[in-house]
Order: sequence, then C-alpha cells, then structure tokens
Amino acid sequence: MSDAKQPRQSRDDRLRVLLNALAPETSSSIANSELFAAVCRQYAEPATDRVWLALAVLRADFPTRDQVIDMVRRIRLDGAEVALRAALRSPVRRGLLSSGSVRPVRVVTDVTVVDVHHTARTGLATGIQRVVRKTVDEWVKTKDLVLVGWGSTFGGLRELSAAERTNALYGTDPHAGHAGIGEVTVPWKSTYILPELAIEPERTLRISALAEFSGNTTFAIGFDCVPLTSAETTGLGMGGAFAKNLAAIARFDRVATISVAAAVEYRGWRRMLSGAGLSGPVIEPVFLASDAGTVTDTELAFARSQLVIDDLPLLMCVGSHEPRKNHLAVLTAAELLWRQGHKFCLSFVGGNSWGGLQFTTQLAQMKALGRPVQSISAISDEILWGGYRLARATVFPSLNEGFGLPVAESLAVGTPVVTSNFGSMQEICEQGGAILVDPRDDHALAEAVGSAMFDDTVNADLRLEAAKRQNKGWDDYATELWNYFHKIS
Repeated sequence: MSDAKQPRQSRDDRLRVLLNALAPETSSSIANSELFAAVCRQYAEPATDRVWLALAVLRADFPTRDQVIDMVRRIRLDGAEVALRAALRSPVRRGLLSSGSVRPVRVVTDVTVVDVHHTARTGLATGIQRVVRKTVDEWVKTKDLVLVGWGSTFGGLRELSAAERTNALYGTDPHAGHAGIGEVTVPWKSTYILPELAIEPERTLRISALAEFSGNTTFAIGFDCVPLTSAETTGLGMGGAFAKNLAAIARFDRVATISVAAAVEYRGWRRMLSGAGLSGPVIEPVFLASDAGTVTDTELAFARSQLVIDDLPLLMCVGSHEPRKNHLAVLTAAELLWRQGHKFCLSFVGGNSWGGLQFTTQLAQMKALGRPVQSISAISDEILWGGYRLARATVFPSLNEGFGLPVAESLAVGTPVVTSNFGSMQEICEQGGAILVDPRDDHALAEAVGSAMFDDTVNADLRLEAAKRQNKGWDDYATELWNYFHKIS
C-alpha cells in the first residue's frame, strides 16, 4: 500500500485511542473538546506503564527507556498538561502528508502479540527460522495470535501483511511486501512473545523499554549465547549486537531455552545481572522437537537426484558454513577417508554465511580434484527429509550449539549421527543412535565417520538405538512452550 493511500489520524483521534485504552468505560461520553483534559486527568500520577502507552500512541512510535523516564520527570516537574502537549507536538514524522497528520495507531488489549519480524522477511529455513515457523504454525491452529513485525526504522510494531504472514509461517515468500510503516500496533495489558533473535539496535532499544515499562507480559525463546561463549566463531559486530539483545530480555518475565546446555549459558548471564541490580527473567529449558518429517516417493527421488553422487553411499552434513559449524574439519575427515580408499559421497546442505570463504575455497579445490563432494544452499523440506533418509550417516561436529537441530532430526528419521561429545549435542544423543567425538580432533572425527559409514555392525546398532528413541513432535513442543510461558508463578 502506498503512503498516499495510508489512513491517517488527527490529534483528537490519537487522544481518543489513548483514552479508550485508559478509561474505556467513560471514553465514549467525552466530547472532542474535552479529550485533552480527560487524558490529563489520567496522568495525575505518572505511572510508567501509562507513560509508555501515552508516548507510543501520541507519537505513533514506541518509546525508548530514556524517553519514558524523561516524560515521567516532566510530569512530576511541570504537570501532565505540559508533558502531554509536548508529546502531541512531536509525533514521529515518517511519511507525513502535507496536512501534518500521522500514521494511525491501534491499541490491542488482552491479546498475544508474536514478534516474527525477521522470520517474516527471510527465506532462511534452518535453525532459528525453522523453530519459529514450526512453533508459531502450531500455535495459530488453536490460539488467537497477532503476528507482528516492525517498520523499516523499527519505530513500532505493525501487524503483518498477508504475504508476510504466509512467509512467517511457511517460508514460501521471502520477498513478501508490506504496507510501508502502516498502522502502529500497540499492545496494552497483553502478552508479547519474541520467538526469534532480535539484534537490530533500534528494535532492541524499544523492546527493552516495552519489557521494563509497558506492563505487558513478556516471553522469549533463548537459543544460545554463542556470540559470548564462542565469540571467535561469529561475525564482526555480532557480539555487541547480541549484548543488546540480552539487555532487552533482561527485563522479560520468562525465557525458554531450547536445551539444558543453553539454560546453563543464560543462567550464567542472569547471575551477572545482579551487579546491575536486576533479577532477570525466569529461565527454564523446554527441549526442542525432534520429529521425523515426511517425504513422498517422488520427493525422495528428487532428493536422491540432488544429493547422491554416482550412486555412492551418502554422508550428509546439514547447516550453514560459518566457522562454528566446523565444516573444514568435515572436509578434512572426508579427505582422510577417501585416501584410505573408502567410496562415498559428501553433500553439505545449508546456506553460505559469514566466514565461509575458506570452506567454499577448499570445497572447490576438492571438487576440481574429482572428489564426490558438493554443497546445496537451496534447502527445501523434500531435500532435507529425503536426505536424512538417503544418508548412510550424517555428521555435525559443531563447536557450540544451543541445540543442534540436524542431530535431532537425523536421529528422529533413524539415521546415525557423528557429533560433538559435549553441550546440547551430547544432550540430544543420550538415548543413543550417535557416535560422540572431539570435534577438534580431525583424525578422531574421520575414525568415527568411518565407523558409522562403513562398519555394518556399528551402523545397524546405531539405527536400532535411534529407532527406540522417544521423539517429540512440534505440536508437543509448541504446547509445552505455551504452557511454560503461561504457568502461574
């Protein structure tokens, strides 16, 4: 929708929206000429949740912490009338018409708002995005949710367009358009859930203020603290950006980590908050799903055509090519096995990422030498689930994971895994089906992969262990997560 077609709100419209939220029982009887005075009476005492709401509505922009504190002080020093007039005089002026009116604001009360801004606008389909899509898709089947994103400058929440909503749930339209900044959606006496990682500075500033002042109940999924605990494996600036995310969720009510290992990390961070006089959120692990997915014969045949080279036994490695995933070690282990005379092909399934140049360079060199190895970046469910079923084994020697979804998914299908002998990866494999190894030892990794791939007895035993595992579906995970978030303390 173009800016010219966007509805606008006048000063009185915004005052009416604010009064409707604060005093719905009397708002309709107040004439426009009395609106400002009626709103001022609501601010005789500057409660921070009401001040947050006033700024969000009157300025059509979610406030930062400093803005809330400044207005509280101004009300105490100069009175509500002076402070509210200042807020009315300074609405955020993005996309204004010549009339001077601002974009409309809608206050939603007693609802659950789910912030899927990044997931709604990306084609990425692994890791965090997979968790968000699977979880929220289960929730929308039985819950009344408002799915939201942010405007281009992260000034306020807005309900997703139909195309964005579809992409948020299914990942089928990564170029989904949205209606500019659109109507600002302000949650009041509601629940705000952040199921994805938010690292944009303006976004985290406003989320932090929402959590501290708005009075809304706030929940988040905690994936990992890798940018802190393994900072050397993340991109430039990621550590600082992640710190802003932690600053935002420091005032949340609950965080559900995706594993016990991730809970250990987040609880360590929470203990540090005492130095700032903060108690931090309640943190508990809600173990991720590990379903087996489905694939038709046609889809399996397509996956075979994409993943299997020269009808050789398939070793599959799922995940992006960032250094933490340790894919250079996988290439080295594979080369050691090929030099020993073993016949197999190796397919990586996952997108490129920061720090992946050395991997792609070495991969190209090995292909030039005739090694049966490839990398596929266009991930679909048919390739992913077909690959898990076609593989003789999978390998996932990550150096740090909040969960390690490819490990759980491979085991759910019944395919043996070679993975790291610590953290969440070890946790996932407690029921068997895997060989655990030191991911920093290339020769140990090669030996473990060789056993899983070429020792028929070992492979059969691992498959039997995997078949006996108790797997959790996404519906179970979504229900458990929802119940934890809404558990009465």
